[in-house]
Amino acid sequence: MGRSKRGVRFPHSNGQVSGSEGRRSSFSDASEDGSGSPTRARKVQAQQLPPVEEKPPTPEEEYQKKKANFITRTFWTLCMLGAFFTALFMGHIYIIIIVTMVQIVSFKEVIAIANVPSRARSLRSTKSLNWYWLATTMYFLYGESVIYYFKHIVLVDKVLLPLATHHRFISFILYVFGFVFFVASLQAGHYKFQFTNFAWTHMALYLIVVQAHFVMNNVFEGMIWFFLPAALVITNDIFAYICGIAFGRTQLIKLSPKKTVEGFVGAWIATVLFGMILVNLMIRSKYFICPVNDLGATIFTGLQCDPNPVFIPRTYHMPHLFFLPPSFTNISFTFAPMQLHALILASFASLIAPFGGFFASGLKRSFKIKDFGDSIPGHGGMTDRMDCQFIMGFFAYMYYHTFISLHKVNVGTVLETAITSLSPEEQIELVKSMSRYLGNQGVVSEKFLECVERTISS
Repeated sequence: MGRSKRGVRFPHSNGQVSGSEGRRSSFSDASEDGSGSPTRARKVQAQQLPPVEEKPPTPEEEYQKKKANFITRTFWTLCMLGAFFTALFMGHIYIIIIVTMVQIVSFKEVIAIANVPSRARSLRSTKSLNWYWLATTMYFLYGESVIYYFKHIVLVDKVLLPLATHHRFISFILYVFGFVFFVASLQAGHYKFQFTNFAWTHMALYLIVVQAHFVMNNVFEGMIWFFLPAALVITNDIFAYICGIAFGRTQLIKLSPKKTVEGFVGAWIATVLFGMILVNLMIRSKYFICPVNDLGATIFTGLQCDPNPVFIPRTYHMPHLFFLPPSFTNISFTFAPMQLHALILASFASLIAPFGGFFASGLKRSFKIKDFGDSIPGHGGMTDRMDCQFIMGFFAYMYYHTFISLHKVNVGTVLETAITSLSPEEQIELVKSMSRYLGNQGVVSEKFLECVERTISS
C-alpha cells in the first residue's frame, strides 16, 4: 500500500460512509440515544483518514472526462429513444410495461434515500414494508383501471367477478395488514426514524405511483393523451437548455441556478409551436386518437373508432364585432379544436411542469445529493428524468376528463349496472326482454327466442 498524501478533505467527512451508501444523506445521521452523534463520527474519521494533498486535474484530463460523459450520455439517450418509440409503435401493452417499470425504479430511488439508516440499524422490516406498500398500492390502482376500462370482460368472468366486485375492500384489507405489521414492528429507540420512514414512503407512493397511474389511464384513453404530454415536456426541456445557452442572462429560481428567464420563455414559445405541429400530424392516425379496444393493436394494424369531435377540423368565421370592418367577417379559419387544447397542454408543460423538476432539485439539495440514483448512465436516476413527466401526465388526465371526454353509455357500463344493481330475478327478466326486443327488430331468429325461453324456464 502506498503512503497517503496530505491536504485532501474527503467529501464524506461529515459522518457518511463511503461508496454507494455515502452519496445519500439520511433522515437521521444519529440514533435517538445520541450514540451516533456527528461530532463523534467526525473525530473518528479524522483519526482514520488524515487529510492528504491531491493534485487538481489538468485541462486535458478535464476535457477527456467531459468527452467521455458526453459520449455516455448521448449513447444512452439514443437507446432510451429507440426503446420508447419501439414500444410506442408495437402497441399499448408495451407502453404500459414501460410506465410500470419507470414507477417501480423511481419509487426504489426515492425510498433508497431513507434506506441508509435502516441498514445501519438492522431494521429489516422497514425495507420489506416499503415494497409491501408499493405492491398493495399498485394492486389497488391497476385493479381500478382494469375494472373501469375492461368491465365488459371482467364482469362476465366467473373467476374475476368476485375480485372485481370486492376489489376496493380487498385492497383496504391488504393495507390494514401492512398497517398492523408496521405497528407490531416498532422498536424502542427507533420510533422517530420508523414513523418518519412511514410518512416518507406514503409521500413517495403519492408523488410517483399514484401519478404514474393516471399516466397509464391516459394510454387507455388514446395514445395521443400519453405521447403528446410526454413529448411536450421533452421538447420544453431541450429548448430551455438551448435558449438558456443562447440568450440566458437572468436567473429564474435559486433552486436551479442554471435556469434563466430567457430560456424559460423561449422554451414556452418553441413548445407551443411544436405542439401545434405534432397534433396536426397525430390526429390523422386513428392509432393515436382512438381509445384502446384491442390491446394487440400496433401502429401497422391501427384501431377503429368514431373519432372524438375535438379531432375533426372545423371552420370558424370571425364574429360580427362593432369595431371590425365588415370585410373582416368574411375571414375564416379551419382547424381541429384539439389544436387549441394542445396550446393549453403546451403552456402547462412549459410554465408549470418545470416546477416538478424544481421540487426534485429542492429535495435533492435537502439531502445533499446530486442525483436520485445511477440507473441511467450519464443521466443519473430515473426520477431525475421523470420528475416533470409525472405532474404533466396527471394534468393531462384531469384536463381530458374535464373538457374533452365524452360520457357515453357502453356495454361495460350497462353490464356493471345490471350486475351490481339488479337481483338475479330482475337480471333474468332483463335477458328475456332484450331477447324479445331483438326478435321484434329482426336481429335474432325465432329459434333463438324459443331457445332462450326454454333454457331460462328450465
